[in-house]
Amino acid sequence: MEENISRDCIQLNCTAPDWRGAIRVSAQPLVDTGRITEAYVEQMIENVCTLGPYIVIMPKFALAHAAPSESVIESSMSIATFSEPVNFNCDNDPVHVVMCLACVDREAHLGRLGRMAEKLMDGTFVDDMLACEDAEQLYELINS
Repeated sequence: MEENISRDCIQLNCTAPDWRGAIRVSAQPLVDTGRITEAYVEQMIENVCTLGPYIVIMPKFALAHAAPSESVIESSMSIATFSEPVNFNCDNDPVHVVMCLACVDREAHLGRLGRMAEKLMDGTFVDDMLACEDAEQLYELINS
C-alpha cells in the first residue's frame, strides 16, 4: 500500500507561537524536501486569513491546504504534533495536530486523503497520534 505520509514528513512535540507558525512548522518538511515552495505555505496561511479557520475540521486537528498551484512540486502530506496546542480562534480549539496537504491537481491524493479521513472518523485517532512517543510509532499508526 502507498504511504499516507513518509517518514521524513512527520514531526512530534513541535511548538509554534500562533496558528500561522503552526502551519509553517507543519509544512517545513515539504519545503525542505522540495515537494512544495514557500509560496504554497503562504497560500495556506492566506486561505485561513481570508476564509477563517475552516481547516480545523475537528477538535484538536487542522488540515492545512490550498488550491493546487505551481507552488506544489509533488503531491504530498506532512504532519506535526504540538506539545503546546495552538489556537486558531474557532470552536475546535486548541489544535494539537496540523496536517498539511499539497496536491498538484484536484484528483491527486484522493486515495491518501480518503484513508486518512477513515482513520479520523474513528473518534480516537487524534488522541492515538498524540500518544505516540516517537516518529516511527506515528509513522506506523498513520500508514497501517
